[in-house]
Amino acid sequence: MDTLKAYIREGEHQQQDFKFRIDDAKKIARTLSAFANTDGGRLLIGVKDNGKVVGIHPEEEFHMIQGAAEMYCKPAISFESNVWQDKHKLVLEVLIEPADEKPIKSLDENGVWKTYIRRDDHTLLANKILIGLWKQKKRNHAKPEKFDEEELSFLRTIKEEAPATLSRLYRKSDLPKKRVDNLLILFISWDLVAMDISEEGTFYRLK
Repeated sequence: MDTLKAYIREGEHQQQDFKFRIDDAKKIARTLSAFANTDGGRLLIGVKDNGKVVGIHPEEEFHMIQGAAEMYCKPAISFESNVWQDKHKLVLEVLIEPADEKPIKSLDENGVWKTYIRRDDHTLLANKILIGLWKQKKRNHAKPEKFDEEELSFLRTIKEEAPATLSRLYRKSDLPKKRVDNLLILFISWDLVAMDISEEGTFYRLK
């Protein structure tokens, strides 16, 4: 009980989300996959957004989570669970570990597989640069000893426009969009450029 209270006092954040109950397996799959694609996280089911414990039937909620993790996440997500009791009310805790192989996709209401991440207490769509970065890490391109003029010019553009959106970099760089994407992915993987993702948007700057 003290542990549950301590969790609730933290409020919702990047690694914790409260759910009154699970009504939509596809919608909760989005949250599960976002946790797996970021730093992992904890769902507390039976808790309102304001932290009030309302309680649930753990078996029913567990089956909803299990269905969401297995049917609406690709690849399927494994999770651990605990049941906490607050007086006569029960809360289901669901724990998601960060995925070793990213991205984990979830199926939306239109039958489209999409990729989500977690930022603060928000679940956001992952952009193509982040998805490309996950793929890039598998290939592990080595950082060159020196950059060519095109690469140096693009680095200068990022510096001048920072914090810059992807669309602004497309306009200002005079490079094909695919080339801009690939350079950003490489520069981020080499720790030269930071990608700041929030509810307000995604911005790029030199580190």
